[in-house]
Amino acid sequence: MSYSNYSTRDKANKVIVPELSGRRRFVLACFMLVMIGLIVRAVELQVINNSFLQGKGEAVHLRDIKMPAYRGKLIDREGNALAISAQVSSVWVNPQELAFADNKAEFAQMLGFSEGALNRKLARVKSKRFVYLRRQMDPQVASFVDDLKIPGVYLQKEYKRYYPDGEAVAHLIGFTNIDDQGQEGLELAFNRELKGEDGLERVVLDGKRRMINHVESIRSSVAGKDIQLSIDRRLQYIAHRELKAAVAQHNAKAGSLVLMDPKTGDVLAVANQPAFNPNDRSSLTAFNVRNRAFVDAFEPGSTMKPFTVAAGLESGKYDSSSVIETSPGFYKIGSSRVSDHRNYGRVDLARLLLKSSNVGASKIALDIPREGFWGLLNGLGFGQAPGSYFPGEAGGKLVSYERWRPIEVATLSFGYGLSTSVLQLAQAYSVLANDGIKQPISLVKKESAELGERVMRVDVAQQVRGMLKDVVSTAGTAPRARIKGYSIAGKTGTVKKVVAGGYSDDKYLGVFAGMAPADDPRLVMVVMIDEPRSGDYYGGLVAAPVFARVMSGALRLMNIPPDNVQTTPLPASLEGGIR
Repeated sequence: MSYSNYSTRDKANKVIVPELSGRRRFVLACFMLVMIGLIVRAVELQVINNSFLQGKGEAVHLRDIKMPAYRGKLIDREGNALAISAQVSSVWVNPQELAFADNKAEFAQMLGFSEGALNRKLARVKSKRFVYLRRQMDPQVASFVDDLKIPGVYLQKEYKRYYPDGEAVAHLIGFTNIDDQGQEGLELAFNRELKGEDGLERVVLDGKRRMINHVESIRSSVAGKDIQLSIDRRLQYIAHRELKAAVAQHNAKAGSLVLMDPKTGDVLAVANQPAFNPNDRSSLTAFNVRNRAFVDAFEPGSTMKPFTVAAGLESGKYDSSSVIETSPGFYKIGSSRVSDHRNYGRVDLARLLLKSSNVGASKIALDIPREGFWGLLNGLGFGQAPGSYFPGEAGGKLVSYERWRPIEVATLSFGYGLSTSVLQLAQAYSVLANDGIKQPISLVKKESAELGERVMRVDVAQQVRGMLKDVVSTAGTAPRARIKGYSIAGKTGTVKKVVAGGYSDDKYLGVFAGMAPADDPRLVMVVMIDEPRSGDYYGGLVAAPVFARVMSGALRLMNIPPDNVQTTPLPASLEGGIR
């Protein structure tokens, strides 16, 4: 019995023991294989191919952030700032983090939202990780936001553009958008030079996406270039003030003014009405943002007559003593007729300009070679872009002489049938002021005058200038352009506006173009008042007084000495600066 039991256990041991030993070896082998696999994988990731894990870690904790460049300043010819940038902060959020923050109500109130409005905004962008909530905040408010330490809320440094002189320089300087890129005016024209180059910096973020360390500067930011303009801030203010007052006084639709240095081509002041404040973009419209002096073209009317007279002198067929018969006060050209306000009879060239005779100007234009007439106008800059590089500058219209009909030659002589901008007209008058030499227009201050291009003989320019002095006498059309102590030369224009089907009988442009001092002009100015609607509309009544007030201030500020000291004072109604 015992023997048989022993024998059974012994047989059982002989079967069972080997099976247990095999299982142990199998389990140990599995453990060994797993460990070897882990070791191999660890070596692969940490030694052979460690860039994978490193990249994953950096993706979580490292960020390359843009370091905005400082935008260059725009300064006037004396170094005064017209456009500057100041550092501000913008608030952006990660909606996925901010959605679970506790103190959203206080945060929303700081940004001007209700908590409900903030939640609705976050719900709309809940799948995003970057959303701006407020751009270019007041620095003090931004500091309060930062102190809240709300998860998912971050501040980003930016620059905001400021314009110290507001609307006084708005049309010329223009403005930038919220990303500090030029949108209008010289901000747009010189955007490449002004904007600089943004930098790039690598930083470490913590688990709440807050920056805890600067790793390296990948690329340093490069500040934009400062640009010194030809504009004189003092003259700009006077021009803006007086033009604004005149447009209001005459209930005009708009107005424009350009003041230039004829010897260098520098533009010293540009004013337009209506104006806008570039620091407040809420009321911007295409109507008030447009720099009319540069981008709008109009028919210049009688302000073209000095150039018709100059063309006659250039042709050799006329001289200062030439006499033209204008009786009986009109002139038939085919089926059309050109008329004067009244019969001026026989007039010389000076009296033609003094009385602004359309008949006299037409007869000169029809008597001289068309090619020569066109060549002078083209040389003065009509029909081509002035080259100021201002965005959208008007080139105007000057039809080729080969297509002129007789009536078109006649109307061209007194400023109809071609178009020009205020800037172009100022450049043309600068040729008269600069003894026949045209200087390139510049909105950037020049260190010295360029060589220029001769487009008119010296004696012709001087003769026409002398004739234009009579226009501002009490017998002329612009006595209100006179300035005490200075000789003035200029010409008025009263232009019917183009409407559907022809010319309006009740909408006018009042224009005055002039220079001072007349014998050696240092300044040239063109003033245009668009649709004066308070009774007066003649250029001598609505534009000439603006010329006198602005030019009077400019002559004093630039220390240009008087050249016409009078023993008898001007009447108060005609003296420059008196409204």
